Amino acid sequence: MGVAILSDVLTEILIPVACVIGIAFALIQWYLVSKVKVSVAPEGAASSNNKNGYEYLMEEEEGLNDHNIVVKCAEIQSAVSEGATSFLFTEYQYVGIFMVAFAVLIFLFLGSVEGFSTKEQPCTYSKYTTCKPALFNAIFSTVAFLLGAVTSLVSGFLGMKIATYANARTTLEARKGVGKAFITAFRSGAVMGFLLAANGLLVLYIAINLFKLYYGDDWEGLFESITGYGLGGSSMALFGRVGGGIYTKAADVGADLVGKVERNIPEDDPRNPAVIADNVGDNVGDIAGMGSDLFGSYAESTCAALVVASISYFGVNHDFTGMCYPLLISSVGIIVCLITTLFATDIFEIKAVNEIEPALKRQLIISTALMTVGIAIVTWLALPSSFTIYNFGTQKGVKNWELFFCVAIGLWAGLVIGFVTEYYTSNAYSPVQDVADSCRTGAATNVIFGLALGYKSVIIPIFAIAVSIFVSFSLAAMYGIAVAALGMLSTIATGLAIDAYGPISDNAGGIAEMAGMSHRIRERTDALDAAGNTTAAIGKGFAIGSAALVSLALFGAFVSRAGVTTVDVLTPKVFIGLIVGAMLPYWFSAMTMKSVGKAALKMVEEVRRQFNTIPGLMEGTTKPDYANCVKISTDASIKEMIPPGALVMLTPLIVGTFFGVETLAGVLAGALVSGVQIAISASNTGGAWDNAKKYIEAGVSDHAKSLGPKGSDPHKAAVIGDTIGDPLKDTSGPSLNILIKLMAVESLVFAPFFATHGGLLFKIF
Repeated sequence: MGVAILSDVLTEILIPVACVIGIAFALIQWYLVSKVKVSVAPEGAASSNNKNGYEYLMEEEEGLNDHNIVVKCAEIQSAVSEGATSFLFTEYQYVGIFMVAFAVLIFLFLGSVEGFSTKEQPCTYSKYTTCKPALFNAIFSTVAFLLGAVTSLVSGFLGMKIATYANARTTLEARKGVGKAFITAFRSGAVMGFLLAANGLLVLYIAINLFKLYYGDDWEGLFESITGYGLGGSSMALFGRVGGGIYTKAADVGADLVGKVERNIPEDDPRNPAVIADNVGDNVGDIAGMGSDLFGSYAESTCAALVVASISYFGVNHDFTGMCYPLLISSVGIIVCLITTLFATDIFEIKAVNEIEPALKRQLIISTALMTVGIAIVTWLALPSSFTIYNFGTQKGVKNWELFFCVAIGLWAGLVIGFVTEYYTSNAYSPVQDVADSCRTGAATNVIFGLALGYKSVIIPIFAIAVSIFVSFSLAAMYGIAVAALGMLSTIATGLAIDAYGPISDNAGGIAEMAGMSHRIRERTDALDAAGNTTAAIGKGFAIGSAALVSLALFGAFVSRAGVTTVDVLTPKVFIGLIVGAMLPYWFSAMTMKSVGKAALKMVEEVRRQFNTIPGLMEGTTKPDYANCVKISTDASIKEMIPPGALVMLTPLIVGTFFGVETLAGVLAGALVSGVQIAISASNTGGAWDNAKKYIEAGVSDHAKSLGPKGSDPHKAAVIGDTIGDPLKDTSGPSLNILIKLMAVESLVFAPFFATHGGLLFKIF
């Protein structure tokens, strides 16, 4: 079989070193962002560039230097930060109760597999050797679940804190030019990206080494229990995405419908009572929820690869370096993303608005190209020239270069999905411009064109995913699919930096409007925001594409662990699962969209009430009651996130327990196939409607000017389309990828119980 060039000792050093480098780089970026001051200078710290106790930034290009603007920016930033922190703490209290309850459930279900026995049992895949007792597997799976859950929550919280720290700084830097504002927003996104990627990898690596102290040579049990890490990450991500999505869209829809359509005031106008809640929502939904989501994808793809590897050549022969191949890929990814980030912040300088989107696209291309080289080096160093991979009861011979192609095809498929998503959601291309043009004849045609665009945008990403699946499975079975998913996520630090940049820029624009900054500054922040909408859609495309591959890899690990050799769709038990599974994404989407609608209805009524009853509000002489709108969004999102979350978490438990592993396999396959399609369509439709509205508002071309200005009938039609698309692109669409992978990883964790005690109804009848 051959021996890897990289020794086990070097592997044990390289992985944590890469994590430390990633964390250090994130802290450096945070320090550079912190050099932009928005707060009151402490007493005695006044310097020659200080005036009235506030840090003197610079002359505005318009020749103004109003320090009241700095004060206002600081006040708004503080209000947004406090609102976001308050919501997350409230959400985490409810999620914490669930986390403890579900941890107990994991222990009881898995411990009961062998009647809470403390005797060693024959291994699942090797009956001639013994593995650790089921009771201890239950304990370690529970611990891994709690570790993953806490890491997911911390990832979301850290992302939210840096975003709320950076939004006003981006606004103030926009006075120096669009390039300075871009660098501040991007560096802030990089802080989140590198902290999440490095922390997620480091916690997983430490957990593996600690678990190894007990498991010893029982790598099958060790890596089976580690799957709880992925389950913990995704279960928290589900509530973060759904709760945050409901929060942000309730505020956004309420603010847009009353403020922009009924009252004809600008977006983020300080007279709008929902404007603070809207800006808070960008941070708790698009930042905290998205951070937890991508962390969950990373954790699950790694866990799926480790489970398959543990029963393959690497696990059987205790090849630690080969076993850690997925972790080494992520380690190299951190270094590659670090180099890539320098191209955006230090090497290429943004001087004009039209250079923003190309700069972000360049990040994707550079990181993908460099990562391809990195994967080749890791594969050559860490893997023997040939080895075997477990493939549904047999061991399949694989060459190391074949595994390189598996990871690389996942990486490049992610880039394809990213560029297709950009084509369909960026207002620089004809699809979004056609949607904008359809607004001439009203909101109805805008909606029709937007839906058609969303459906059409599914085609190429699905082919890209299909090719990835076929090639990677042909080369290395389910392990190939797992590492292909990991390849797609290997540049997660750059992906998150680009994704987080969008909401930070959106908040920056809102702060510019509320602080009364000049129209020229708002134009710059709008340009940053428009590019951010496209990059957010690209980020969602990556998340959905990787979720499809991750879910399939987890599905393969589940059927292997549950002892299912074939999944025959012609058998009634499988087919009923298939058709019910395909229905679940529709049920879930209906619940989340109705939740947004109900919350938005309360918000609309409250905003209307304030405009109608507070004297001087429209004239700008009285402040609105922002706190009441924040409370409405908070209460609604906490209440409404529970039913969709329960649907996803309880379905595998109910199906597996009462109908058995074959029906559950059908449910997972059905949910995967329909969920991916709906998720891509919903995200791209919403993104296209949003950028069609911004295309009209910006008026940078003759065509766009013919549809505007703000307040025109085509613009109002575009606002309605954007409002309809909000829950699609920011609540239902992004949450669906969590649904398909969470159900798969939950099924894998509970597979021993389902295989032993599942199918109660079929046993009775």
